[in-house]
Amino acid sequence: MCYDDLAQPPLPPGQTETTTSEDLVLTASDGNRLSAFAAYPTRPAKALVAIFGDAGGLSPFYRSLAIRFAEVGIAAIAMDHYGRSAGLATVRDGSFDFMPHLRQLTLHGLLADSEAALNYLRSQVNPPTATFTVGFCMGGALSFLNGVGDVRLAGVIGFYAFSGKAAFFDDHSFLDSTEQITCPVLGLFGDADTVIPVSDVQLFDERLDTAGVEHEIVLYADAPHGFFELGRPEFADASANAWERVLAFIERHASSTQEMRFQA
Repeated sequence: MCYDDLAQPPLPPGQTETTTSEDLVLTASDGNRLSAFAAYPTRPAKALVAIFGDAGGLSPFYRSLAIRFAEVGIAAIAMDHYGRSAGLATVRDGSFDFMPHLRQLTLHGLLADSEAALNYLRSQVNPPTATFTVGFCMGGALSFLNGVGDVRLAGVIGFYAFSGKAAFFDDHSFLDSTEQITCPVLGLFGDADTVIPVSDVQLFDERLDTAGVEHEIVLYADAPHGFFELGRPEFADASANAWERVLAFIERHASSTQEMRFQA
């Protein structure tokens, strides 16, 4: 798990806007009910973002991150992973023992829940705008896996995406599907991460090159797993740069997506 109950996302750059938010119960295509939290700017959204958290589920950090995105004009939804085995919960705090539930996750179920979150967010924002995913650790891997195949995403973003073959991904790694990603990729990693090998980051970059997938892979010097946090001032520069890259990536690809829709 990347963050404890007291962790907060770093503040994004620029002027903040007023926001609204809501707790949700969504229904996936296979009938699963899952908890989610959405935040919206009061002005028309510049883009949409679905947030996939780490193994802890819908923790306070990801609820706050949804609000941070809304404060800079991007509508966001954060979903919980554990509706199938743990039921509904507005927030998963440190008292939640996620390990027994992590073992019951499947890639099919996670992708169905992701689709439900994305579809709900799209249904709430008018006029329609470009959609992205952003994830952390296992959620970073899920973000990249959402970019595989025939998707309606303008881009996928992952912070320190877990690169191993995991049971909760059906013994699959996002590295196995790199060549099938069909939208731009932004990957943000630290070279002091003891969870994600630098060699896997380099392999991801190489495979994206080979596949011709538009991408940007950033490896922050001396940054560990979970560096993107307000309470870690020693990594404030890396966090600020990560925010700038995320927002620039979204702005660039939201604009190009809108241009392609107009031309079509």
